[in-house]
Amino acid sequence: MKFLPPATQTTPLHAVAVEDLAALLDALPGRWAAWLRATGFSGRAGERQLVPDDAGEISCAFVGLGSAEQRRRKRMAIAEAAQGLPAGNYHLENTLEGAALDEAALALLLTGYHFDRYRTVTEERPRFAAPAGVDAARLEAIAAGEALTRDLINTPANDMGPQELAEAAARLAEDHDAAIEVVEGDALLSRDLPMIHTVGRAAARAPRLIDLRWGDSGPTLTLVGKGVIFDTGGLNLKPGGSMALMKKDMGGAATVLGLAQMIMALGLEVKLRVLIPAVENAVGGDAFRPGDILTSRKGLTVEINNTDAEGRLVLADALALADEEAPDQIVSFATLTGAARAAVGADIAPFYTTDARMAEALPQAGALVGDPVWQMPFHDPYEAMIEPGIADLDNAPAGGFAGSITAALFLRRFVETAPYTHFDIYGWQPTPAPARPKGGVGQGARALLQALPAVLSS
Repeated sequence: MKFLPPATQTTPLHAVAVEDLAALLDALPGRWAAWLRATGFSGRAGERQLVPDDAGEISCAFVGLGSAEQRRRKRMAIAEAAQGLPAGNYHLENTLEGAALDEAALALLLTGYHFDRYRTVTEERPRFAAPAGVDAARLEAIAAGEALTRDLINTPANDMGPQELAEAAARLAEDHDAAIEVVEGDALLSRDLPMIHTVGRAAARAPRLIDLRWGDSGPTLTLVGKGVIFDTGGLNLKPGGSMALMKKDMGGAATVLGLAQMIMALGLEVKLRVLIPAVENAVGGDAFRPGDILTSRKGLTVEINNTDAEGRLVLADALALADEEAPDQIVSFATLTGAARAAVGADIAPFYTTDARMAEALPQAGALVGDPVWQMPFHDPYEAMIEPGIADLDNAPAGGFAGSITAALFLRRFVETAPYTHFDIYGWQPTPAPARPKGGVGQGARALLQALPAVLSS
């Protein structure tokens, strides 16, 4: 997704808020104002109106931004109307500024996203020039990262196994002159990554640990993404309805790869490492069992009380590996718990952090860039819930309460030397929304990208 080349001939696109409509009508050429009045254009969110010229061609277009209340409830509101425009080239007649302009420009870019890989017929869609006053290259890099995340999540598991996920990371590394290493199959045992191996060993497709590095100066940032490419639940088999969306269980891996794309394309001064345990949680004769006790890379033992709580197991080994280098920040993304969805719904990315700077910066950044996040607590009194007695840790505490918090506390046990932030994301847009069609979606990545300079420089 890119903006149109600067010399492209375009049709003017006017974005109008309800409260600005009267003044705009007074300022417009008389025939345009008369047309808008005659057609009842009100500026409500999602509304669009085309104005013809004498030959019946489109002379300009108007889209509604809605009222202040509508904009508060619906971010990227301009996309709701713009994505329904006829195919053609448009430029925004700029009445917006600052963060509102950046959001509108990114929303216009993201209207170009459609997952067409499995469609035999595609259609022409509107395209947009970069509005004056925006950093077009930055927005294009962000849109490209978001598109990568969406594509990876939307691809079904038959075409997105551990190998294909590693290949996607390798293409990204090649594009940005990054180094990459992939540890596969039984080699995971010799490299002391036992829980990644155990979770993935029953699948026909071998588990992997993807390790990407980029940058040779600046603070050190390690991103860890859950790459469970499909989750049957293992021997604690999910019911069919709960398995339907499990191609998205690698949404954490997709998110960190999309974020890495943004960081590398923008040339941020940071030493970046990306770690992805890529596995399939399958049913087979070699599957791990309820009641098994596993020994992690860190040496902590884990009692398996539910094989469907596998994401925290593979993340634990990857986090322990990350922590051994004591980076300036470790951040994990994972589609980890249904409890997080019960707490904040599908639209918000809850996060946990041990770093006061991150706790302050992330909500501010998320609000600024339209990527909502919400801090959840590492509530120390719940530590006892993840200690079963027979082993150091329990991967699925009984009781059903505070499931997202106990999962986060479990992961925190594997990070000792670095500030740690964990996102428990959904990675899926259940119904279409402006600039976010139904399907895979990035969550928390743009907020973190915006927050990083403040966090890493302090």
